[in-house]
Amino acid sequence: MEIARAAAGLFVSRGLKATRAEDIAQAAGIAPRTFYRYFATKEEAVAPLYAAGAQRWAEAVREAPAALSVPEALEHAVRHTLAPGGGVSAASWEWVRTLIRLAMASPALGKVWAEVCHTSEADLAQILADRATATAPTATDPTETEPTATAAATSATAAPTAAMDVSPQERFTAAVAGAAVRVAVESWAVTDTSATGPQGPAELALSNLRALRDFSW
Repeated sequence: MEIARAAAGLFVSRGLKATRAEDIAQAAGIAPRTFYRYFATKEEAVAPLYAAGAQRWAEAVREAPAALSVPEALEHAVRHTLAPGGGVSAASWEWVRTLIRLAMASPALGKVWAEVCHTSEADLAQILADRATATAPTATDPTETEPTATAAATSATAAPTAAMDVSPQERFTAAVAGAAVRVAVESWAVTDTSATGPQGPAELALSNLRALRDFSW
C-alpha cells in the first residue's frame, strides 16, 4: 500500500504523464526492480487504493444488519462509506476525485479502474449470495429432535458449497448496484462540489439506488 500511496501522491502533484515508475519507486523508498516485481506499469501502482475503496463498500454490505433487505443493505453501506467520516477524510476524498479524473482521462489508468470495479462486482455478488444463504429459512422435520449423523455430515459439507454458489440474478444485482455507485462517484469526481451535501458521492449513489426501486432485487 505504501507504493500505491506514493504513486497517488505523485500522480496528484505532478500529473500522470510527468510521473515515471522510477519516480514512484524513489518516493516509496524501494529499488525500481522491486517496483516491477509488484506492478507491470506505473498505472497499476494505484490499483490497491482503488481496490481499498471498493472493498470498503462491499464489506459494509456484508456487515449490514441481516434484517435489512438487499436495497436497504446497499443504502446502509453507501451511508457508511461514501461520505467523509466513513473511514475516509475530506482530504482523502479530494485525492479520490483527482485519481478518478485521471482514470477517466487516461486509457491505461482507466483500464486499472475498470478491472478493480469488475473485481468488486464479483466480490459483491458473493456477499449477496452469502447474505441470502444466511437468511434463507431451513426446513426441519418436527419429528426429529436431533439431526442424524448422516444429516449432520451432509450439512457440514454442503454449507461451504452453498456459500460459493452465486446465481445469475445475484451477479446481475451486483453489477447493477456496482454501476449505481460507480457512476455516482465518477459523476461527482468531474465536478468541484464538496464530498458532502446533496451533490456528494453518497447522495448521488443513494439517488441512483432509489431510481432502481422497481428493480427485482
